[in-house]
Amino acid sequence: MRWVVVGNAENRRVALFADAARAAGHPAPRVVTWRQVLADGGHEFADDDLVRLESPGENPAVDMLLRGVSEPTRVEGSARWYANFRAAVASLRGGARLDAPDELAVLFDKRRCHARLAAAGVPVPPSPVTGPVRDWSDVKAFLRAAAMRRVFVKLAHGSSASGVLAVESTASGRWQATTSVEIGPGGALHNSLRVRRYRDERVIAEIVDRLAPDGLHLERWIPKATLGGRTADLRVVVIGGRATHVVVRTSRAPLTNLHLGGTRGDLGAARAAAGDRWAEALAVCERAAACFPATLCVGVDLLPGLDWRRFTVGEVNAFGDLLPGLTGLPGTPAEGLDTYAAQVAAAAHFPTATPRPATIGPLS
Repeated sequence: MRWVVVGNAENRRVALFADAARAAGHPAPRVVTWRQVLADGGHEFADDDLVRLESPGENPAVDMLLRGVSEPTRVEGSARWYANFRAAVASLRGGARLDAPDELAVLFDKRRCHARLAAAGVPVPPSPVTGPVRDWSDVKAFLRAAAMRRVFVKLAHGSSASGVLAVESTASGRWQATTSVEIGPGGALHNSLRVRRYRDERVIAEIVDRLAPDGLHLERWIPKATLGGRTADLRVVVIGGRATHVVVRTSRAPLTNLHLGGTRGDLGAARAAAGDRWAEALAVCERAAACFPATLCVGVDLLPGLDWRRFTVGEVNAFGDLLPGLTGLPGTPAEGLDTYAAQVAAAAHFPTATPRPATIGPLS
């Protein structure tokens, strides 16, 4: 078998995985770019190609083809991105795959992913949604009906906290939203590296109304544990069904993403806080990953409750393994290996790494 990576050549993930493959004694992976796939209308792999998909991000030309938006920082266009990405994945033919197109379709739709996890008994934040979310007035109506005062509003097909708003009503009945969304000229929405708080309901409504056509997912804002006085959650990488790598993310804001000012926390302190519940925390992540059995690796965002005794899955990410320098947990098959080296080692034993058609499920 020979490794083939579908990704953008300038994407750091591609280089890190290539390094891991070479370190394990494999030839340098062949790279098929997403731009090539989109331009050619697909790609055919040889039967002995072991095919790994990487994020199509970090390339403005590819982003333009997928989203139809020329500015890389723009938030809008995620529904078009999703439809075009699904079509591009389905156009890949042959080879031995470490992902399943129908599972990717669910992983990149927060509504479908939430429903699949809930149906499998994986703890997820409750969603107040009982119908279409067309605008801000719908969001408020769902919250009133569910008696919720705090909710995360997320783009159904967003990633890296793009378009996420942590919304809450105050004791006086006013609204505020914490988000990285910045409103540009003409009302265009842009991703920013600065988290800000909007307290004018008209501004919040303007943002939600512009995002709603791309599809929204709502879920209860779960109060999270703290570590060192900062809000904390966990990114847990599950490879071949085993929770292998964990990073603690801490922040003074509700959004803990590292690119938004979050910092890596002390894993030892988190394990100590969880105590005898640590094994349960990892087991919850493995149960979430088991909902996607034909995908070698996922990154699970795990939300520890205030007392570190209960754990809820916030999201499951198809490309959640970019954690440079982080080695696997002691006692796991990934001990001493980074996330990419661990995947190279696990691929040989992954049961679905055999040639199969690129079927893809329906949208609903």
